[in-house]
Amino acid sequence: MGWNLISPLVRCIFMYKQEDDKREHCLRILDQLAQLCNPKELFLGLLEQIEQTSGEQVCQTVMLLLQPLQTVLLKLQNKKAYSVGLSLAMIMNQLSPLPVPYTKQQIEEDKLGLCQCCNAVVDFAKPFVNEVVKNIEKSSEYNDVELKEELIKFCMRSLKYPLLTAQLEQLEGIEEHPFRHFATEIIDILWNIGELIPLVFVHHKGKSPHWENQEFADIEQKNSADSLASLSYLVFVQHFGVECFPVVFSPSYLLLCNMTHIEMLLKRTEESVLSKGLDLFESCLLRMEDNSLLHHYLEFRDFINVPQDLVKIMTLCPMEHMRKKSLNILQLLIDKFDTEGKYTLFRCLLKTSNHAGVEGYIIKNIKDQIHLALTEYDNIWFTGHHLISLLDLVLSLPEGAETDLLQNSDRIMASLNLLRYLVIKDCESDNQTGIWTTLGKIEQNFLKPLRVGLNMSKAHYEAEIKNKKENRKEAQSSNTICSVTVSGEKMPAMTTGMQLQVLHSALFTFDLIESVLARVEELIEVKTKAVMDENS
Repeated sequence: MGWNLISPLVRCIFMYKQEDDKREHCLRILDQLAQLCNPKELFLGLLEQIEQTSGEQVCQTVMLLLQPLQTVLLKLQNKKAYSVGLSLAMIMNQLSPLPVPYTKQQIEEDKLGLCQCCNAVVDFAKPFVNEVVKNIEKSSEYNDVELKEELIKFCMRSLKYPLLTAQLEQLEGIEEHPFRHFATEIIDILWNIGELIPLVFVHHKGKSPHWENQEFADIEQKNSADSLASLSYLVFVQHFGVECFPVVFSPSYLLLCNMTHIEMLLKRTEESVLSKGLDLFESCLLRMEDNSLLHHYLEFRDFINVPQDLVKIMTLCPMEHMRKKSLNILQLLIDKFDTEGKYTLFRCLLKTSNHAGVEGYIIKNIKDQIHLALTEYDNIWFTGHHLISLLDLVLSLPEGAETDLLQNSDRIMASLNLLRYLVIKDCESDNQTGIWTTLGKIEQNFLKPLRVGLNMSKAHYEAEIKNKKENRKEAQSSNTICSVTVSGEKMPAMTTGMQLQVLHSALFTFDLIESVLARVEELIEVKTKAVMDENS
């Protein structure tokens, strides 16, 4: 009768208040059922009750039934590993739809009881962990791997939910952070059963189940990738279990091991997950000395993809602190590469970023590397023919004279400043950078089209300003006359005054570009004339 009694008993327990004697009687009956009934049937009854619960009662029901479920499982003789695995999977499946508390207030309130429940589930699993550990200690060739595999699955599920999205930083005023405690317990389980280091350093541990349906196979692979990325974050950023690791791995090897995880995390849009990717990348880079990351690493796909993901975050992420952090990390990555690595990375980002601000930033970095090459140490990558090849990318306009100069102003200003630096710093007699031998090409492909484009743009904007002013005089008042739509949403309408302000701002940008362009042309003319005078 045990199976049939579970459901009414649970209903009664939730019906009575905490201090009611009848509630205590029901709890004692539940305990007796666990001791006396057929363990196999009661196991199915308990699982059925957990499966049927939903909403706000999930955590309460799970915590209520964990103790009798553990008692029943410990009494099972056959298929214990399967039953333990089924129990843990059922519990985690029921918990996973619940929102993970993120802020300090949410964690302290623990409205649905998730924080408390997660740690109760770990306590529930401990006898089975101890059983595996004892069997491993008894025999160096531990053959009964089924229970161990089920515990690994539980840990992997826990790493994905709730730990991948949980806030794991130390919070002031919370003495024992529930999710940090939960993470510590999960890492301890993996260490005790001998799986922590293999999981951290082997991307695909063991045999993944064979799915005839490719969709199921893809889901399994994604879940595993999420879990392993979460594990790397716990170990390398939060330092859970790091005392267990042998200190023999080079910083570049640790970065290589983590790049797959970093790439996966940076592709996510949730702040809690994206921030973990940035933290993991930063942590790996900070372990390295500047100029120590060999250019060969760029042959790995992840080392090309991750900088491009950083650029997407820098330019598209709505959260300002994330954009700033990704920019800082990109600079950190640039600093860690050797000279050839920097050169290759610059070429890649100039070709793929499609963002004038990012291109301007990369060009500024190129200028810094040329300065080092000319003043501190020789290197072949930022002087001579390699540099000229790079300058072909830098000193050019995407659509010639028709290029949108306003849209590309950051890139154009950075390019002009670089050219001005080269003309001033590198004498024509030395020509270390090779700039003087390719000056004709630069003038043809960059300076002349830029001059034509500036004249066209200024004339166009000046005509627009004139039209706006005339329209303003004709209108009775400067009421809104222009609307702007962004991503399908209509923005507040612009007055004529606002439009004029935007047009004058554009003209100011053109004047700024023109002043630097004039200075570059003047420097080239002066230096060229000086050399001609010397030769004559």
